[in-house]
Amino acid sequence: MKNTLLNIYDKQYKKLMALSFFILLLSLASLGMTYAKTGEFFAQSVSLKGGITLTTPIIEQVNPTEIQSALLLANPNADITVRAITEAGTQKALIIEAADITPEDLTSSITNVGIPLTDGDYSIETMGSSLGSQFFKQTIKALALAFIAMSLVVFLTFRNFLPSLFIILSTVSDIASTLAVVNILGIKISTAGIAAFLMLIGYAVDNNILLTTKVLKRKGEGGTTFERLIASNKTGMLMTITALTASLIGLVFTQSETIHQIMIIITIGLLFDIIYTYFQNAGILRWYMEKHHGGN
Repeated sequence: MKNTLLNIYDKQYKKLMALSFFILLLSLASLGMTYAKTGEFFAQSVSLKGGITLTTPIIEQVNPTEIQSALLLANPNADITVRAITEAGTQKALIIEAADITPEDLTSSITNVGIPLTDGDYSIETMGSSLGSQFFKQTIKALALAFIAMSLVVFLTFRNFLPSLFIILSTVSDIASTLAVVNILGIKISTAGIAAFLMLIGYAVDNNILLTTKVLKRKGEGGTTFERLIASNKTGMLMTITALTASLIGLVFTQSETIHQIMIIITIGLLFDIIYTYFQNAGILRWYMEKHHGGN
């Protein structure tokens, strides 16, 4: 089985590279459709766009989806999301995030759908739309600066434009595909989600630099380009599997909504990183080495 997989990876690397670009095109198309429908590339939570966050304890188990549907039916112009906080598998509280609605109308609607609100037991926080918008702009600037800094470090490391461009392409592909899947899953990205994407950028760059360094800077160690790719893959895949294990454990056992969003984004991103590092970037590097260095 191992030899069969290695043979496919060796002989069919251009097809695997083409597959990675096909996945990227699908992801970009999905992001384009999202933008055409909503005017945004991803759905933002209250922490990014502003609104109301109400947290209330509950005694009886409820269906958050049914409550959300009832609230939206009563307030068709509002943007409302309902989720439960669980502890040891038991619901302990509800978090209701809403935009385009007043706190008074929200509390009244919640009471009308059968969720009692006792003074002193529930909390309500309001973030103005201008504050949320300003914070969102700052996070976008942070992402842009992260990419600029990453590009400079990569270029200074390899002193070669094309391999540096390959690393950046792989990282951008990873982020785009992860964002597309997050949209499909209906996840509204919060400040925690932005942090997860920043971490994902760092991980993707690190993995691709490891691959590129092994292939380009260690030609003197001997072996063909493919042999150096395989040597790099062993280290890189061990790193990825270790990180995936940690993120999956966090995803399964965490009770925090913040950590849950971080872990699900990291998990999706790590899976795509395997495709874009070892199919896309590895394939482009191999093609580059064959064209400019005779495959050595």
